[in-house]
Amino acid sequence: MNTPLRPADLAREHGISTQAVRNYERDGFLPPASRTPSGYRVYTEVHAAALRAFLALVSAHGHATAGGIMHAVHDGDVERALTLVDRGHAQLARDRETLNTVRAASGSLPVGAVPEPAGGERTVGELAHRLGVTAATVRAWERAGILVPGRNPATGHRVFRAADVRDAELTHLLRRGGYPLTHIATVVEQVRTAGGTESLTQALETWQSRLTGRGLAMLDAAARLSAYLRSRP
Repeated sequence: MNTPLRPADLAREHGISTQAVRNYERDGFLPPASRTPSGYRVYTEVHAAALRAFLALVSAHGHATAGGIMHAVHDGDVERALTLVDRGHAQLARDRETLNTVRAASGSLPVGAVPEPAGGERTVGELAHRLGVTAATVRAWERAGILVPGRNPATGHRVFRAADVRDAELTHLLRRGGYPLTHIATVVEQVRTAGGTESLTQALETWQSRLTGRGLAMLDAAARLSAYLRSRP
């Protein structure tokens, strides 16, 4: 475990630069390295395990969350690290549920207007809260032509009906899948007019593949993180 390693040894395993390794240490994603009398960094297998864990976490959870997890570990707060991991898994589960809901609904999309339940109209704030986004995000979707809400004749405020909520939920799903607003506008318009669901089906299949890839990445990241935690003194 105390076998000395050079920055180049760690970098070579992952195909990254030695400067990247030094930057990761500087940013707290790796534990501090010891130094030789001449000032050269000396890494060990513990640092190698930390780098494997961090890069796996980046693939699974993104750079910001991966950094937060490693900072928590190095602060001695394993509970905080595990909470961040749990949040990533919870978000993946929510994405799967949303995907399955949209997929199930896409097979029976109605032509024309969607029946409006009693009291079903929502304000921009209520719709944003339902989706877990900001009101500004909902307005941006409207400016992009994705959402076409009506207006309350008395107040002039936006009102979102059942069809608008469906379109917003689909938009939220596709945005999480990384699709640009221009593409989403085309898909949502196709769904709105019930002129065919080929684009929607393709988008859902692509997003399903991405969710599977993220789930597998999370399994790998969990194993790497566990190995690193075991390697620490």
